Amino acid sequence: MEVEAATTQRQPCKNAITTKQQQQQQPSTGRLFRSPLLVVNFVLMVVGSACGPLLLRAYFLRGGNRKWLSSLLQTAGWPLLLAPLCFSYSSRRRQREVEDDGGGAGAAATPLFLMTPRLLVASAVVGLMTGVDDLLYAYGLAYLPVSTSSILISTQLAFTAAFALLLVRQRFTAFSVNAVVLLSVGAAMLGMNAGGDRPAGVSRAQYCAGFAMTLAAAALYGLVLPVMELSQAHHAAARGAVTYTLVMEMQLVIGFVATAFSAVGMLVNNDFHAIPGEAHEFGLGQAGYYLLLAGSAAMYQCFFLGTIGAIFYGSALLAGVIMTVLIPVTEVLAVMFFHEPFNGTKGVALALSLWGFVSYFYGEVRAAKAAHRRRHSDETPKPDHLDP
Repeated sequence: MEVEAATTQRQPCKNAITTKQQQQQQPSTGRLFRSPLLVVNFVLMVVGSACGPLLLRAYFLRGGNRKWLSSLLQTAGWPLLLAPLCFSYSSRRRQREVEDDGGGAGAAATPLFLMTPRLLVASAVVGLMTGVDDLLYAYGLAYLPVSTSSILISTQLAFTAAFALLLVRQRFTAFSVNAVVLLSVGAAMLGMNAGGDRPAGVSRAQYCAGFAMTLAAAALYGLVLPVMELSQAHHAAARGAVTYTLVMEMQLVIGFVATAFSAVGMLVNNDFHAIPGEAHEFGLGQAGYYLLLAGSAAMYQCFFLGTIGAIFYGSALLAGVIMTVLIPVTEVLAVMFFHEPFNGTKGVALALSLWGFVSYFYGEVRAAKAAHRRRHSDETPKPDHLDP
């Protein structure tokens, strides 16, 4: 991926602090969805969202039972970002040297990091929230089938919409409201059927706890997405630009803090000493155990990087919608690989989720066409302004 090419793209302010002139300069929805780097981040989200939960569920099914470890795996892949960040720094340094005609002053003045102290603190807070969210999700996935967990996680779109309205003044249409309502109804249906797909060896109390924790994880992540968007917007208002390199730096800090939070929990729970024994008794063998842990960390890092990139090129609500549309992929894979039950209630809930997704994007397409017509009518000269 051309990291340095991405740094030249600027993040539009999408909230109340955006000026009218900046709003008029924002790209249309049609151009937004044709952005190559948005497509790259969408692919990262697809890979991470489809493979991450399956690998983590396989960890529990094959004999793993360490909740703090599974929480750590969701952000432990943050060192993978060091390679593109080093490449970006080298590219910036070379560019400074060229601008200074080969002098050493420009290279010495090249900042190693682009983050401001304020953005660093904000990213650390988001990282702590992410660590708590990962723990809730890990507990839920330990007791729920992947299919049920995925549908419950889809309710984060409703929470994202509510928090986006409060924090970044996200504008809503009848179609986006309809999408939120449909997702909420789908989750309520699953709640009324709680326990109908309880895995073997899981008590009803554990199933209910997993159900509640997964919903809590969806609610907390629904808050995390607008907070990340708000942090980017405040930085754009103060400094004038948010680059993709800066977005990766934010994800690096978020991943580091969330991983440190989980590592402290592992120390308290004595998980580090238990890992060799768990690997020895793991159903896929010791090599399979460590490969599964490494694969889970890599897949979740793809997901989180794709998510923050979708916020950068679009909005928090767009990231939530993309996550929702990936539900059928995870559902089908879970049924194929784990032979999970897929009853009628799940089918209706899934249909409602997809209906909500289609409703949202239909509204976005209509809004884009209406905006295009308004711009076209504003650019068309009026008859009384024409020369006789």
